[in-house]
Amino acid sequence: MSTRPPEFGLFLIPEADNYRQLTELSAYADGSGLDLIGIQDHPYQRRFLDTWTLITALAARTTRVSFFPDVANLPLRDPAILAKSVASLDIVSDGRIHLGLGAGAFWDAVAGMGGPRRTGGEAVRALAEAIAVIRAMWSDERSVRVPGVFYSLAGAHPGPRPRHRPGIWVGAKGPRMLELTGRLADGWVPSAAWAPPELLAEAGRRIDDAAAAADRDPLEVRRVYNVSGTITADGADHGFLEGPPERWVDDLLALHRDQRIDGFVFWPTDGEPVEQIRRYTEQVVPAVRAAAGA
Repeated sequence: MSTRPPEFGLFLIPEADNYRQLTELSAYADGSGLDLIGIQDHPYQRRFLDTWTLITALAARTTRVSFFPDVANLPLRDPAILAKSVASLDIVSDGRIHLGLGAGAFWDAVAGMGGPRRTGGEAVRALAEAIAVIRAMWSDERSVRVPGVFYSLAGAHPGPRPRHRPGIWVGAKGPRMLELTGRLADGWVPSAAWAPPELLAEAGRRIDDAAAAADRDPLEVRRVYNVSGTITADGADHGFLEGPPERWVDDLLALHRDQRIDGFVFWPTDGEPVEQIRRYTEQVVPAVRAAAGA
């Protein structure tokens, strides 16, 4: 069982033609007591808004829900500037920003926008260097130096500091990325699309082992799970995350209990998305909160 009470949120797709609905869903999440909104970051998608610009606009329209890129595309976002963006928005939003961070994917698209094309090993090393740069840019030091092959600082002046301590949550799947997460990150962001419960268990052990080897408490590393599926209205139960609200309550409680998942970010994959989000928010979330609290 996680030592944290579970938090709940929505996974939003930053489609430029859908901006009005994105603002409405964010306002609904804010007013309905949800905790998180994650927004994917694929700058090379021509139909997508820029994720940081969208998060800024939505944060300005809300008062309590927290936001994070799910996850930021590091190869197209310089980490020193990214750190400044996170800190700035955290101040503006009164401490409601976290940083989901990914090593990169879709390398043809990244290279098409002028970004680097990295091997798997290079991507992992670059991410480790980026985390060091970001933490240095959030420090109290007057001047910082961070050596690195991919990212470095040479006498940079940090600041401003974030309002609160934003979590650096890594989207990790492979063994080297999972080890990095346990060693350096504040959280892990897997997705149900590629991380079913049996994979969660194995990956969670890798993260815990890496954290312990780095003299960290494994419980410090949050686990925020992107849950995709359909909440049915007719009682049909098709298995994991595909069934009525009762099925979802049982699945999420089991994930919280057995896999220490303490954040659930919902991405409806079938049916009318607004109705799916209402079922999740109004039927699933209160029942899981009540049962987890009990």
